[in-house]
Amino acid sequence: MAVDYAVIVVYLAGMLAMGWWGMRRAKSKSEFLVAGRRLGPWMYSGTMAAIVLGGASTIGGVGLGYKYGLSGAWMVLTIGLGLLALSIFFSARIARLKVYTVSEMLDLRYGGRAGIISGVVMWAYTLMLAVTSTIAYATIFDVLFDVNRTVAIVLGGTIVVAYSTLGGMWSITLTDMVQFVVKTIGVLLLLLPIAVIKAGGFSEMKAQLPTEYFDPLGIGGETIFTYVLIYTFGMLIGQDIWQRVFTARSDRTARWGGTVAGTYCLVYAIAGAVIGTAAKVMYPNLASADAAFATMVKDELPMGVRGLVLAAALAAVMSTSSGALIACATVANNDIWSRLRGAVVRDGGSGKPHDEVKGNRAFILIMGIAVILIAIALNDVVEALTVAYNLLVGGLLVPILGGLLWRRGTAAGALAAVCVGGVAVIGLMAVYGILANQPIYYGLLSSLAVYVVVSLATPPTDAAVLAAWRERLAGRGAPEAEESAPEPATT
Repeated sequence: MAVDYAVIVVYLAGMLAMGWWGMRRAKSKSEFLVAGRRLGPWMYSGTMAAIVLGGASTIGGVGLGYKYGLSGAWMVLTIGLGLLALSIFFSARIARLKVYTVSEMLDLRYGGRAGIISGVVMWAYTLMLAVTSTIAYATIFDVLFDVNRTVAIVLGGTIVVAYSTLGGMWSITLTDMVQFVVKTIGVLLLLLPIAVIKAGGFSEMKAQLPTEYFDPLGIGGETIFTYVLIYTFGMLIGQDIWQRVFTARSDRTARWGGTVAGTYCLVYAIAGAVIGTAAKVMYPNLASADAAFATMVKDELPMGVRGLVLAAALAAVMSTSSGALIACATVANNDIWSRLRGAVVRDGGSGKPHDEVKGNRAFILIMGIAVILIAIALNDVVEALTVAYNLLVGGLLVPILGGLLWRRGTAAGALAAVCVGGVAVIGLMAVYGILANQPIYYGLLSSLAVYVVVSLATPPTDAAVLAAWRERLAGRGAPEAEESAPEPATT
């Protein structure tokens, strides 16, 4: 295993080096939080694909393939479809807003009264997303190298927190590009063909497995519909995804770069399902479907290659973890703490100049430590992730898409939708169970009904607010760009 360990150590050291380089570049709030809004199409595509394809898409995607066959691809397929929808229909308008958070967008659209409540909901979602990604380190290290769960979480989490804190979005962007390349080589170019060959090829896989393993809808129509509601719609409104859209240097980059990333996700989804199906042929009696990925890597790959594919799994986890962490810290600082601090200043508190980069760096460190501690204490990853996505979609989908698509939507309607949708989801999860489908179905319907009824029952949004909103959507009227180093746009 010495060669495999060497590959992993080199990879992890490279992540820290990227963090140090990013620290030297991130000199302003814009540079630190959104990479100066200067990413070109290739770097934008790679980083966007890296953040949406995390441990759940890699380890979980292979596990679903092991359990359901080719239809196990649907979870990751719906992620890719959501990214395609975001990129084609919304990303250009989102990029032109020149904001930092989803809550800032809601403030612009509804007149400054929807931000803090939506910020709390978004913060809870990004926190849980970061926690579940961090827990995945334990799965990788424990199965392959027999490392204690707590040690694995602390080791992986500390490296992510370190490079994210040092350089913010620049460090995360650079590491994501490396992680994208490593995932492509490790999963698509190495593990996929090796798994199919070891299983005897597709003809042998079909001979060994039941026919439902090759049914595209074998996982069930209701499950697919739930995936669409949670993951496709979740891609449209998550702070972690929007913050990457904000890094694009133009709306064209956001649209076409995201389309490339979404297409890549579809390929990755099918690859994971095929790998899982092959694992079912070779290891038909695994205790857990999620162990299929690690078992394949440990038993079927030669040394060196095994280390590279393990690095690919770490890359998948780290890209999602770092993206969720900076999103969580950005929301906590800009949407919650800054508003509270502003209220203190208005009431007579200190009005000293505030170092934006230093403040955001401190919040990443604080949130990172909290994520590691919660990850150590938490055991059920699936339940935590389900709670996060249910809250996000049930509480925020309607007011966000309503603000983008329906002029008559009002601040009162948006606040009511956030509160009613969020409470409904939580209450229904308590009644039906966290993993039940009913909470997201009924929570989303209640949010939509309240949004429409309250919006129609209250005065329309002020004409001046809507005029300013339309100006920002058109790319005009945005605040002046922050000072940053006069470097060329990054491709």
